[in-house]
Amino acid sequence: MELLALAIPFFLLLMGMEYYFSTQKGKKYYKFTDTVSNLSIGIFDRLCGLIFAGSFYFVYQFLHKHFALFTINQHYWQWILLFVLVDFLWYWYHRFSHTVNIFWAQHVVHHSSTEFNFAVGTRITIFQSFVRMLFWCILPVVGFPAEMILGILAIHGAYSFFTHTRTIGKLGFLEKIIVTPSHHRVHHASNEEYIDKNYGGFFIVWDKLFGTFAEEKEAVVFGLTTPLKSKSFLWQLFHLWVHLYFEFKSKINSAEKLKIVFGKPVLLSKKTQILAEKRFLSAKAVGKISTLFKKYVVFQMALSLVCITFLIYFWNYLNVSTQIFSSLLLIITLVNCGAVMEQLSWVFDLELFRGLILLVYLSYDFPETFAINTFVALLALTFYTYIKEQYFSYYLLPTNKVGKTN
Repeated sequence: MELLALAIPFFLLLMGMEYYFSTQKGKKYYKFTDTVSNLSIGIFDRLCGLIFAGSFYFVYQFLHKHFALFTINQHYWQWILLFVLVDFLWYWYHRFSHTVNIFWAQHVVHHSSTEFNFAVGTRITIFQSFVRMLFWCILPVVGFPAEMILGILAIHGAYSFFTHTRTIGKLGFLEKIIVTPSHHRVHHASNEEYIDKNYGGFFIVWDKLFGTFAEEKEAVVFGLTTPLKSKSFLWQLFHLWVHLYFEFKSKINSAEKLKIVFGKPVLLSKKTQILAEKRFLSAKAVGKISTLFKKYVVFQMALSLVCITFLIYFWNYLNVSTQIFSSLLLIITLVNCGAVMEQLSWVFDLELFRGLILLVYLSYDFPETFAINTFVALLALTFYTYIKEQYFSYYLLPTNKVGKTN
C-alpha cells in the first residue's frame, strides 16, 4: 500500500514536468476541464482498487488452489513467461473491448478524452479491471500463483502509463518490438485509418502478427469519433451504458437486443445517443470559466488527491466507519467537480449533502461533537435559500445562469 501511495505524487510530478516542457514549446497538451475529468476518474479507480483489490487476489488464489493444471515455481524465466502471457492476453482483452459493446462500455471511458497526455494514463476504471480479470483468470489455472500474477500486472499497468504522451517522438529500433508513445497515439486516434489499431500493451508484435498494426504517419485527432458533450464525472463513466440501455430498449426481438449487447459499437445509432443526451444532459452550453471558478475546482481536486493518497497509505489502519465515510465523501467530491464544471442546477444540493455527510461522520466517530454538528446542520437547512443564492453568485460567472437537467 505504501508504494502505491508514493506512486501518486510521482505520477503527478511527471504530469507537471510534461505540462511545463510542453508549454515551453508552445504546445497546449493540457486543458483544464479535460485534466480535471481525467484525474477524477483516476482517483475513483484508485479508491475502487482499495475496496476490490482483495477480491482479485481471492479469485486468482481460489482458481490456483483448486484448478491449477501445473505447479509453477518463481524462477526468473517463469516470471518472463508470465509477463509475455499477460501481455498476450491483454492484447485480446483490449481488442474485444473495442469490438464488443458490453466491453466497450467500460473501456470507452479511457478513450473519451480529447487530449493525450500522462493524465489520460490515469483515466481507467474498476470496470475495466473486472473485465480484464475474466481474461487473466486462465493464468492461475495454468499454474501461476496469485502473488506472481498481481506483481506482473502492477508492472505491466505501470508501463502503459508512460505511453500516454506527445512529448516523446519515435524511438527507432524499439518501435519494432515494444509499444511506444507513437504506437499508442495511433490507438487513441479518431482518424478513420487509425481506428481499432495498436491494441498491444507492451509488445507491439501482437498487432503485427494479427493484422492490427498502424504506424503514426499523419497528425492524430484524439478522442471518440463523436466527442462527449459533457465533462460530468458521472456522464464520463456511464454515458455508453445509458446509450446501450436506450438502444436495447428500442429493439423488439431478443436477437436484436443480444446483437446490441454483444455486437460492435458501429451498430449503435446516433438517434438513441441523442435521446440519451437529451434525457440526462443540460441543454445549456457552459460559458467561459472564471479564474475564481477554476480555483474552486482545483482546490477540490487537490484535496481529493491528498485524500486518496492518505487512504491508500493508511487504509489497513483505518476503522470501517472512517473507510466508508471517507470513500463516500471522496466520491461526492468527484461528482461535485463535474457538476460544477457543467454548472448544473443540483450542484448546491450536492454540496449541502456532502456537508451533512461530514457532520454525520463527525457525530458518529466523535460523539462529543453531536450537539454542535446538529446546530450547524439545522442552521444550514434554515437558511438554505439564502446560502444557495450566495453560493451561485460567488462561484459562477455572472453572465451564466445555472444549467438545468431535464
